[in-house]
Amino acid sequence: MGMRAKDMMETTVLTIDEETDALGCARTMAEHRKGYALLMRGGTTITGIVTEWDFLEKLVALGRDPARVRVREIASSTVQSCAPEAPVDEVVDRMAREGIRRVIVLAQGRAVGIITAKNVLAKFRPYVDQLSSEIAGYRTDPTPLG
Repeated sequence: MGMRAKDMMETTVLTIDEETDALGCARTMAEHRKGYALLMRGGTTITGIVTEWDFLEKLVALGRDPARVRVREIASSTVQSCAPEAPVDEVVDRMAREGIRRVIVLAQGRAVGIITAKNVLAKFRPYVDQLSSEIAGYRTDPTPLG
C-alpha cells in the first residue's frame, strides 16, 4: 500500500475567525510562520483560506489598509481538500496539475491536517537523495565499443 495523505500531512492547521481584520491575520500568520490561514465561522465551519499571495494581490498591490479589511474579503472561498486515506500520489498530482500549494485534509468535515508543497518536498527529498546516490553508483565502461 502506498503513502496516504495522513502520512504526509502536518497535523497543526492554522485557523482564524473570518471576521478578523487582515492586519491581525497577517500578524498571526507571521507569528506561527505559516503562509496561510484557514478561515472559520463560529470555530467549526470552514469558510475559506487566505494565503500570502492573497495579501500581496488583494491588499498590498491595491494599497488597501489591512486594518480596515476583514480577512474574509481577501480569502479564497474554495478550499482544496482530501480525505486522510487519499493516496499521496493522487493528491500531489492534483497539486501539480492545478497549481495548488495547499490541500486541507478533512475527516468528517473537520480539518485534521494540511499538505503543503513544502511537506511534499521534504517527504520526497530522502527518496530523491537515494535515487541520486544509486544513479551515481552506476558506472559505465570507459572502454569504447568496437
